[in-house]
Amino acid sequence: MAEQKTILVVDDDLELSDGLRAMLERSGYRVIQARDGHQAKQQVYAQRPDLVILDMMMPRMGGYPVLEHFKDKADAPPIIMMTANEGSRHKAYAEYLGVIDYMRKPFAMEKLLEAVERALAAPPRVVKPGEVPE
Repeated sequence: MAEQKTILVVDDDLELSDGLRAMLERSGYRVIQARDGHQAKQQVYAQRPDLVILDMMMPRMGGYPVLEHFKDKADAPPIIMMTANEGSRHKAYAEYLGVIDYMRKPFAMEKLLEAVERALAAPPRVVKPGEVPE
């Protein structure tokens, strides 16, 4: 049996976060949670998740500062960003910062699960300091 993958879900919306956790755990993943960007960064370093699902808009620290922090880190986990924001500039900036997928809320849980499976199947991101990821 393959090693259980760990996913960090970062969202201040407890109902959505708990729903994602339940769905991902039913799919066989180990799930840890954070409520803002500060907690997310701490969890990434402490738990070394295989994937991060990150909300864009949160109190204290939103998703973009987290993406900016991990942008040039070669050992950063893949990140899926989720947001209710419709702006195409936001998506373009998130992609520039290295997100592996960008989900607009509301989304079907099946679509997120497909994005998770794609992200975990993708080869690891290799970024050299100062290099702009494609």
